[in-house]
Amino acid sequence: MDDENPRENLDTARGGGLNGEILRLAIPAFFALVAEPLFLLSDAAIVGRLGTAQQAGLTIAGQAMATVVGCCVFLAYATTAAVARQVGAGRRREATRQGVDGIWLALILGAFIVAAGVPLAPAIVGFLGENPYATEYLRVALLGAPGMLVVLAGTGILRGLQNGRFPLAVSVAMFALNLGLNVLFVLVLDWGIAGSAWGTVTAQTAGGLVYLGAVVSLARKHRAGLRPDLRGLRTAAASGFALVIRTVTLQATLVLSTRAAAHQGTDVAAAYGISSRIWMLSSFLLDAVAIAGQSLLGRHLGAGDVARARAVTRRMLWWGLGAACAFGAVLLATRTAIPPLFDASPSVSALLLHALVVVALIQPLGGLVFVLDGVLIGAGDMRYLAWAGVATFAAFVPAVRLAADHGIVALWVSLGWWMLIRLGTLAFRARSGRWLVTGAVR
Repeated sequence: MDDENPRENLDTARGGGLNGEILRLAIPAFFALVAEPLFLLSDAAIVGRLGTAQQAGLTIAGQAMATVVGCCVFLAYATTAAVARQVGAGRRREATRQGVDGIWLALILGAFIVAAGVPLAPAIVGFLGENPYATEYLRVALLGAPGMLVVLAGTGILRGLQNGRFPLAVSVAMFALNLGLNVLFVLVLDWGIAGSAWGTVTAQTAGGLVYLGAVVSLARKHRAGLRPDLRGLRTAAASGFALVIRTVTLQATLVLSTRAAAHQGTDVAAAYGISSRIWMLSSFLLDAVAIAGQSLLGRHLGAGDVARARAVTRRMLWWGLGAACAFGAVLLATRTAIPPLFDASPSVSALLLHALVVVALIQPLGGLVFVLDGVLIGAGDMRYLAWAGVATFAAFVPAVRLAADHGIVALWVSLGWWMLIRLGTLAFRARSGRWLVTGAVR
């Protein structure tokens, strides 16, 4: 887990060209990110053997967990951008200290989520759609929040330090552990849907412990200190507040979609759950390019290299669009093979096949949206992202209400409308150039 000299990193990146610079971070980021949706996909494949009601319960509880963790994703994104700026300015000790503050904030937030979330699990499930299996899963799954948040913060630190290999290795190990434990707990020991939750909690906690060890090692190497710093915690929380607002609007969009699907019946909820996980898989592919943008933009702006920042942005947009179109084409060509993977009933399979057509067609929008979002996060333009998130959510609400009684295809069309509005707000900001602020601190 060595971290090289930042100036050497800059020279190497320039020598390898823009494509090499992007791929060096994007490829490990993709395989690290894809472990999280694969958690849910593997859980869905195993829980699907228990029945459609359990599959629908996993959809509801999975969305609740995604919302909880998603609202804390600033621990990764804001940390990546802040640490990368310090690295670009040659201030590695300060970069590591910011990372330590992020880890402490993750532990505090994780403890709060467990304390508040477990007793509120029935109410949370009741809001999304009544399902006893969802409550059973959620009560256990919430126990993994501290580990998962530490994983987010630790990932942000290492990506900011231009190290994508360590997060990749940890994510692969977490996925393998989660899969093995789910098979053992659900299919062998017959623990039911709770067994799936216990497998995920165990994998998340193990990943969190690995990152704690890695950050402690970095802090000692750079003499950054390990004790919690109140000023640093306040700074970390304040810098992430606008990003929390942006993320809350994204998660609220997905919550409303899940709720609309659940209210249309068990079959629609199960089909939407599978199709949304496929969509999330593509989103993480595109987010890998966005994460490369966060790291590279933060580093180049920290070093005062505006021309390089603009060039990287243009190249990443092409990469994002190309990856999205490729994923959409593959999904259209292979969609009939997907329902059997989840042991879906005939009625769920029919709904799923229609939904996947729309999921494939909206991929190009996602390719541009995710890259531009990553660019602005890397530049630290969080306030604009917060206001843009509020505006796009407001535009989505009437669309999802209209789609709520018209089936799963209409529901996915409303999500495509949301992505189109997001693209408009992000492209407007990117063209203005107001996000190009240089220096170690925005």
